[in-house]
Amino acid sequence: MSWRSVLGFRTLRRQGAMALFCTVLAACTTQMLENAPPDPAKPWQPKTTGSSTGTARPTADFGVEGPPEVSALQPTPGISSDKSYGLAELIDIAQTRNPLTRVAWQQARQAALAAGMVEATYLPFISANVIAGRQEVTQPLPIPINGRDQVTTSVDGVSPQIALQWLVFDFGQRSALHTAARHNSDAANVLFNGAHQTIIYDVTQRYFLYGAARNRVQSAQQSLSNSRKIEDAAQARSQKGIGTTVELAQARQAVAQAQFGLVQAQGTEKDAYQALLGAMGVSPMTKMRIKEPGSRRLPQDVGKPTEAMIKAALTRRPDVLASFSAMKASESGIKAAQAELMPKVFLGAVAATGNTNLSDSGLPTIGQQASASGVMIGATLPLFDGGLRQAQLANAQSLAAASAATFEKTRDAAAREIVVSTEALRSALASHRAASALTQASAVTYDAALDSYRVGIGNITTATAANSGLLAARQGEADGYTASLVAAANLAFVLGAMTSGDSVTQR
Repeated sequence: MSWRSVLGFRTLRRQGAMALFCTVLAACTTQMLENAPPDPAKPWQPKTTGSSTGTARPTADFGVEGPPEVSALQPTPGISSDKSYGLAELIDIAQTRNPLTRVAWQQARQAALAAGMVEATYLPFISANVIAGRQEVTQPLPIPINGRDQVTTSVDGVSPQIALQWLVFDFGQRSALHTAARHNSDAANVLFNGAHQTIIYDVTQRYFLYGAARNRVQSAQQSLSNSRKIEDAAQARSQKGIGTTVELAQARQAVAQAQFGLVQAQGTEKDAYQALLGAMGVSPMTKMRIKEPGSRRLPQDVGKPTEAMIKAALTRRPDVLASFSAMKASESGIKAAQAELMPKVFLGAVAATGNTNLSDSGLPTIGQQASASGVMIGATLPLFDGGLRQAQLANAQSLAAASAATFEKTRDAAAREIVVSTEALRSALASHRAASALTQASAVTYDAALDSYRVGIGNITTATAANSGLLAARQGEADGYTASLVAAANLAFVLGAMTSGDSVTQR
C-alpha cells in the first residue's frame, strides 16, 4: 500500500469519527423532547421509575404535583398567640416580616451596584493571560529516506502575558451613563421607602376594617339578644292568651334571621383577620390576638386642600420622586447615545514572556525563550453601522419623551388623589354624624316598641322592624366611623405623611 493510500485512509477515519460524534450529540438533543408534553391535547406526566408504586393518573387528568417543600406552611416565628398586639406593633412586624420590603431592598442594592459598575469603567482593565499550545505537522516525503515516507514536525510553547486596556476619552459617554445610573439608584431608594409607606397604610387600613368586622359581630349579637327579648314577650303573651301563634312564629323567625346574620358577621370577621395577616406579610397559619382600635376622636370637618399643601405633598410622594428620577435618567441616556457617535481614545499595554520548543523527527529539539512589552494609544470611530447608532439615539429620545409624559401623569394623578381623598374624608365624617343621630333615634324607637308590645299596646311587626332598624343604624354608625378612620389614613398616605408607625398611632 502506498503512503498516499495510508494518509487517505487516516483522513477518512478521522472524518467518520467526527460524523459519528455529531450524530450522537444530535440524538441526545432530540431525546430531550421526551420531557415535553406529547400532544397539545394530552396532559404532561412526569416519568416514573420502575421501582415507584402508586396508581397512575387518568389520561385526561391535567393535575400537577410538586415537591413537598412547596406546601410547607408554618406560623410566622416570633409572634405570641397569648399577647394582644396593637396597631404600632402590627406595623413593626409587617416592616420586618413582609417580603415586599426585602424585594425593594434588593432592588435598591442592585441599582446601587449598577452605579458602581459604571464607575468601574473609568479605571483601566488589567488581565493576566496564559497562552499555551502545541502544533504538529506531518508532511510526506516525495522520496522515501531510510524507509521513512513522512516527516513529523512539532512546535509547543507557553507565553504568560499581562495586558492593560484603558478607555481614556469618550466625549462624556461614561459620565452620562453614570448620571443615569445614579438617578436610577435614587429612584430605587425612594421606592424602598415608598414600599414601607405602602405597608404601613395597608396594615392600618386592614386593622381598622378588622375592627369594623368585630363591631359588626357585636352588633349582630346585640340584635340576636333583642330578637330573643321579643320572642320572650311573644311567648309570655301567648301563655296569657292575648297573643297569637302568628306573632310567636314571627318572633321565632326574627331570632333565626338574627342568628343567620351573626354567622355571616363572624365569617366576615375571619376574612378580615386573614386580610390583616396578608397586609402584614405573615403566614396565614399565624394565631395572634388583636387589640381593639379603641375610640378615636374624629374631627368635625377638614378644610379643602390648598395649592401650597398639594405642592408640599408632591415633594414627599415616593412615586412622584421616583418618576422624576426616571425622567432625569432617560435624559442622561440621550447624552450617552450622542456620545456614541463620537470617536473614542484608548490606551493599551502588554508585557509578555514565552518559551518555544521545536522538534523534528530525527533531529534534536530546539528551545528558545523571549520577552516582549509595548504601549499603544489610538482612537476608533465607526464609519458605517447601518444606522444602528442613529436608531439608538432616536430610541433614547423616545424613552425620554415617554418618561417625561409618565412623570407629568404621575404628578397630576397624585394631586388628584389628594383632592379626592380630602373629599372622601369629609363625606365619611358627614356620614358618621348622620349615622350616629340615626342610631340614637332608632334605640329610642326600639325601646318604645318593645315596651308597647309587652303591655299589649303595640304589635310584634313594629317591634321587629324597630330591632332591624336599630341593627342597621348601629352598623351604619360603625361603618361610618371606620370609613372616617380609613379615609383619614388614606389622606395621610397620599400626602406622603404616613412615614412610620408612630405617625399613625399619634393621629
